[in-house]
Amino acid sequence: MATGTIRYWAAAKAAAGTAEEPYSARTLAEALDGVRERHPGELTRVLLRCSFLVNEEPVGKRPHDSVPLTEGGTVEVLPPFAGG
Repeated sequence: MATGTIRYWAAAKAAAGTAEEPYSARTLAEALDGVRERHPGELTRVLLRCSFLVNEEPVGKRPHDSVPLTEGGTVEVLPPFAGG
């Protein structure tokens, strides 16, 4: 089990009510399950539209249960951004 930080941006930050919080999980899927448990409602809907960076690397279309998390790592939750 690794511990690290989840950082929320834009609409995800507003829905979570915080800019960041800790995770304790082995995979991105486990970390996101924890997020859904702590923040039912709007954030759960926002996550459906988000992309993710794990330790500054894009997750892309990889299954979230195949993305390992590391001790002291970061998960960035990025909703779609408007503008240029």
